Amino acid sequence: MTIDFSQQRANMVEGQLRTSDVTASALLDAMGDIPREAFVPGRKQALAYLDEDLEIAPATNESAARYLMEPAAFGKLVQLADVRSSDVVLNVGAGSGYSAAVLSRLASFVVALESDEDLAAKATDALSELGCVNVAVVSGPLQGGYADDAPYDVIFIGGAVDSVPQTLIDQLRDGGRLVAVIGEGNAAQALLYVKDDGIVSSRVAFNLAVKPLPGFQNAPEFVF
Repeated sequence: MTIDFSQQRANMVEGQLRTSDVTASALLDAMGDIPREAFVPGRKQALAYLDEDLEIAPATNESAARYLMEPAAFGKLVQLADVRSSDVVLNVGAGSGYSAAVLSRLASFVVALESDEDLAAKATDALSELGCVNVAVVSGPLQGGYADDAPYDVIFIGGAVDSVPQTLIDQLRDGGRLVAVIGEGNAAQALLYVKDDGIVSSRVAFNLAVKPLPGFQNAPEFVF
């Protein structure tokens, strides 16, 4: 049985994105055009458009499992970032490259930072096959960002974190935006950070439950 992925993309846009108040036309066009299945392991491609997080790399002794964020949650976060055509974007936790592909349709240039070398290699291949020439995939610790191409107009953190490290804040251009999901599970919130004259302010935009991004967990505190 052949799967009609183009129809599934259309259904995703109408049934998952628009119903979640994702209304930015350029973002809807990008997500309606980019083949999400190209960034999913072959055995799971049939599940690429489900409205849930999809595992793209299993847990190991060194790292937690990694996930492709569910479409509606991802769309809401990207829309919050208000990516513009002149922006340079740092995509923290790029995974297999889907987020970078979408962002590349909205921005001038995207740096896709990924700590898992296997995922980074898959992202490089997939993005190349799709002709995403304005994306550079780089490897390194996610919490350290990528200072070589800083400052950035937008920093997009692709998973839940306990807090945003100062290292990433320092790589944000004046007038730039950073979006992150802070917290765990249903108590987590999507925040928008804005830098203005060197001062960073933040506001809670909405509640959003997404999978955690490795490397951003606060050290446990001892209780006496």
